Amino acid sequence: MLIATAMVLVMTPALGFFYGGLVRAKNTLNTMMMSFVALGFVGIAWALIGYSLAFSEGSGLLGSFRNTFLNGVRLESHGTIPHILFVAYQGTFAIITAALISGAIVERMRFGPYLTFVTLWSIVVYAPIAHWVWGGGWLGKLGALDFAGGTVVHINAAAAALVIALVLGTRKDYARQAIIPQNVPFTLLGAGLLWFGWFGFNGGSAFGANASAALAFANTMFAPSATLVVWSLLDLMRTRKTTAVGAATAIVVGLVAITPAAGFVSPLSAIAIGGIAAAPSYFALLWRARSRVDDSLDVVSAHGVGGMVGALLTGVLAEKSWNGVGDGALFGNMRQLGIQAIAIVATIAYSAVATFVVVKVIALGFNLRASVKEEGIGLDVTQHGEEAYSRGEGAILVHADGGI
Repeated sequence: MLIATAMVLVMTPALGFFYGGLVRAKNTLNTMMMSFVALGFVGIAWALIGYSLAFSEGSGLLGSFRNTFLNGVRLESHGTIPHILFVAYQGTFAIITAALISGAIVERMRFGPYLTFVTLWSIVVYAPIAHWVWGGGWLGKLGALDFAGGTVVHINAAAAALVIALVLGTRKDYARQAIIPQNVPFTLLGAGLLWFGWFGFNGGSAFGANASAALAFANTMFAPSATLVVWSLLDLMRTRKTTAVGAATAIVVGLVAITPAAGFVSPLSAIAIGGIAAAPSYFALLWRARSRVDDSLDVVSAHGVGGMVGALLTGVLAEKSWNGVGDGALFGNMRQLGIQAIAIVATIAYSAVATFVVVKVIALGFNLRASVKEEGIGLDVTQHGEEAYSRGEGAILVHADGGI
């Protein structure tokens, strides 16, 4: 569990590389920083209050303040591991969930309001949904199956991403000129590191070196492999080319789809989930690119659609002979599919509404959008005073007084 916690923590910098390669050069550092700062701001918010709201004993909707400021959290056992390790492991989930949202708002949101947003969001939105599913809340009691975060992490982040993207509006160049990824090797590196970390994400959710962890580990290997195959074939049929960005995206979609099912389905079912998930996300991404929705790095297509497909298929393919918990619709338990659908709808509804409220409250005190001039220069310089790549002579400088 110590190793699994470290692996999940590495996923957030990996996400920074994945996202950073997909934006224009002038926004590279800003995009990567949106992931990196979550390690600090969300991590501390989780330790001080988020964990208590998510996992301390409370109502079906929310935990209590019993463990705020880590009160009562020591070295005593929490299930199979020390309590403080459980806090740390769950904290890595809160961190990356908040960071995922940034993919929908890159290249146009001011950094200060973003810091405020991810901090408040992790408390107001992430913690309650984590409680619903994993902390003794109503969805867990209803019987919703979410082994490692299909609803809590991916659908939750995607719903929030869509809302804040719509509130912010499109980038000034969106649909007017080609916005081309500046460093595809960064994105491939990020995808590879995400896959590595995901073994801790899914395998660690068994909370021990046991058979359930072994099943989740194997399924985390097989499902993205199947997604990558199907995605590549779709690319070949549509364009006669297979793109590196497409391959990286396929890996993430497969990982997202298997996350809720990882410890509940057989390896063959995991392959089916990975293969099936490719098509809806692939075509959702194509539709988004033709729409006026500037979900910049396709958080909704990858994490939202992939998460929903995975959550629903968990309700179909869960198999008691493998998980010891219960069967899905394919094995005679039709009720499970309905429960999974309720979990998806509830997560989307609460995340969307609560995110909208958080964003609007922040907007009362801050200007969320970078100005047209700042967008044109790039957020690396205007928000951080740095550049990812030296421009040599003629470089743009930002003075201490804000002048350019």
